[in-house]
Amino acid sequence: MANLVYKRVSTDQQSAARQDLVLAEAGIEDPVVFEEDPGTSSRLHPLQRPKFGELLTYARPGDTVHISEMFRLVRGNQHILDVLDVLHSGRLALRIHDGAFSAMDLTARHPRTGELLSTVKFSSRPSPPPANSSETSNGS
Repeated sequence: MANLVYKRVSTDQQSAARQDLVLAEAGIEDPVVFEEDPGTSSRLHPLQRPKFGELLTYARPGDTVHISEMFRLVRGNQHILDVLDVLHSGRLALRIHDGAFSAMDLTARHPRTGELLSTVKFSSRPSPPPANSSETSNGS
């Protein structure tokens, strides 16, 4: 079973140093690293990114895909579900080492996974500012 590490930065001015730190702290044994060229857009669907495609081609059932944080791989809810479908069909595990979902196995097939992700996405949106109390008072 191989440990496949996926890394990506959004611009050529960014560094993968934080990802390297998180992944090093995870103690991943014999990692096979797939790192996108700097500037590979997060707007590009993950399944269309060159290095992630290479990772999927290399992967074998039972392998584990490691990422430092969810947003290094996906940004939108549909992208998450698309990637999880591919990982599940290839019998690959996904291990997120920091941030949201770091303690969950999202590749476990469960009918509520999409519902959970939608709920988290909805609940992570900023709340509207509270109404100004001076506007609601009658001035007395």
